[in-house]
Amino acid sequence: MRYVKELSNKNKIISESTSEALYARENDAYTIKFVFNGKEDFEVNRRRFSIYPDTFAVVNLGSNFTSKIDSISLVNTFSVSFGENFIKDFHQTFLCSHESLLDGKELQNMPHFMESLYPFSGDMRFNVLHLKKQLDKGLKNEMLINEYLYHCLLNYYKIYDQEVTQKLNKLRFIKSKTREEVLKRLTVAKEYMSSNYNKNITLENIAEQACLSVNHLLRTFKEAYEISPYHFLMHLRLKRARKLLQTSTYPLNEIVGLVGFECPSSFIRLFKHTFNITPLKYRKSRLN
Repeated sequence: MRYVKELSNKNKIISESTSEALYARENDAYTIKFVFNGKEDFEVNRRRFSIYPDTFAVVNLGSNFTSKIDSISLVNTFSVSFGENFIKDFHQTFLCSHESLLDGKELQNMPHFMESLYPFSGDMRFNVLHLKKQLDKGLKNEMLINEYLYHCLLNYYKIYDQEVTQKLNKLRFIKSKTREEVLKRLTVAKEYMSSNYNKNITLENIAEQACLSVNHLLRTFKEAYEISPYHFLMHLRLKRARKLLQTSTYPLNEIVGLVGFECPSSFIRLFKHTFNITPLKYRKSRLN
């Protein structure tokens, strides 16, 4: 099942449920891509990662990308693309003072975002899920849809500030170009862990992907994210396990392996320590 909603201002929404798909093209708009269940394998400008339901990806205008879905069950994807005038106006409104806006001064440069995975949670999740629900019911009012898309951009800019701007400021390098390059490499490290969390990956694997030494990775990752790569990976695995407990009927021992843990007892202990409830009690609580 697939539907495309293209608005008069060139904003576009695509919703699709499929178990097999392959797309490769140059992106003709600024696009935010979501996955509501399963995963979508993605490659943008030679970087590969997977989009899961707890993340979303951003692709700039003009970037080359490939997306692939190969799954036993249906994968539900959702993407919103913004017309050039819409996002230019939003970018200017977000960055400029009220005085500049009233004077009619325009920014000359279009935005350029860090093409990466971002956390899909909070207001962003609420707004996008509500938009999809309304579209599935047949919403046609363009004014209301554009309000949803406005809030989608607003939430993304806030997330961008948290995940990029604030992280840049935490890195202790004098030159801004050095901070930007290090954060890009740390972002690759996060993408690698998010996409390969269920595999037996090591610090050396992560550092190699990020083109950093192990010690450089450990120091700068902790500076930017206030957590070590190990703890980031463990928490990611636990969150993905919690989602499987909530949405699947897999036995606990199978879930342990699916998210990359080797020892069930260690998994149970960490799950209880993190969420203050055992995995089985959590599953029962979600069923009630």
